Amino acid sequence: MPEPPHPIDKGQARRAFSRAAGRYDEVAVLQREIGQRMLERLGLVRLRPGVILDVGAGTGVATHDLLRRYRKARVIALDFALPMLQRARRRGSLLRRPGCLCADFDRIPLADYSVDLIYSNAAVQWSNDIDRTFREFQRVLRPGGLLMFTTFGPDTLKELRQSWSAVDGHSHVSTFLDMHDLGDALVRARFAEPVMDVDRMRLTYGEVSDLMRDLKVLGAHNVTDDRCHGLTGKGRMRAMREHYETYRRDGRLPASYEVVYGHAWAVDGTAAAGCAQVPLSSLSSYPLRPGGGG
Repeated sequence: MPEPPHPIDKGQARRAFSRAAGRYDEVAVLQREIGQRMLERLGLVRLRPGVILDVGAGTGVATHDLLRRYRKARVIALDFALPMLQRARRRGSLLRRPGCLCADFDRIPLADYSVDLIYSNAAVQWSNDIDRTFREFQRVLRPGGLLMFTTFGPDTLKELRQSWSAVDGHSHVSTFLDMHDLGDALVRARFAEPVMDVDRMRLTYGEVSDLMRDLKVLGAHNVTDDRCHGLTGKGRMRAMREHYETYRRDGRLPASYEVVYGHAWAVDGTAAAGCAQVPLSSLSSYPLRPGGGG
């Protein structure tokens, strides 16, 4: 699969999410709703996982839903932003806390065939190589294990993208893979019975500045390599806002989201060279200290 048109600057993305951790839950309405819908889908699957990996766990909302749903399972939160994991850890009770791994999901520091369920809500869009990401998921899943994930499709934030495109040639909004490309990548990674579907959702705002503020608070603002690294001039910003106004309906500005749901079953896995392996037994007492990272 070709690389996305505008690759993600992973270092910048990690810094953005680290800064966002304190206020993330204030504005993550869409992410929580999608996560709940995915948890409802899990209720239709006959699965008794012993080990669950929440990939891109953020502040741990879904992690703790998984702890409640699967009371006998070991639940591990993985995120590349340490402040997010620190909040996820504090969300739990003293008797029931997740294990935590600060790492990139392209290099998961767990042994082959060590996980029964990978749950990943609105995270894999931060991959620069979806084939590598899915191969890594396949590697850590036991045969018969389940991958269930959500991500965003190419129509996500289309109004904002088109408004910026009318102004200049820089990347101002992350690009997203098509559902069919994601399904093909699952097949290439040797997942079985992949199922993909799409849901269309829309948030509305009074002003485009409100949308941009929410994206910044989420840590989900533009971190592509091709972004404009200087200050955006007032003229270009004004022109973008004027273009966005053409989408106003009933006094509100829309922000569209194409939500992609996917699940597939692991049948085999291939070890990835160079990955450190952390025993699962060590995660319950693994300290989360500033300065860690994946």
